[in-house]
Amino acid sequence: MSEWNENKRSGEFQPMKDVVDKLLRAYQLKGKMAELDVLNQWEEMMGKAVAFRTTKLSIKNKVLHIELNSSVMRDELLHGKQIIIERVNQQAGFRIIEDVWFG
Repeated sequence: MSEWNENKRSGEFQPMKDVVDKLLRAYQLKGKMAELDVLNQWEEMMGKAVAFRTTKLSIKNKVLHIELNSSVMRDELLHGKQIIIERVNQQAGFRIIEDVWFG
């Protein structure tokens, strides 16, 4: 018998957060939602200067793809690649990326 049916029958209510978390896990969307959260927090994690020069940002197969409109900024970030990985994973709360590619 499913957990939902048991809770419904016992008359217990669950916090909305718990219900949403269960749905995200059931449909395997939790990782995708974490990716979106990280991408939306890019300016907060990296600062206005980096965010302003970022033209495209995506995560695919545990790789963060960053496109920048500044070759100087690209070179600087390339040297701080490990810091970017650590910040992104810390923001996500788990190891969401393993590498960073610059375009």
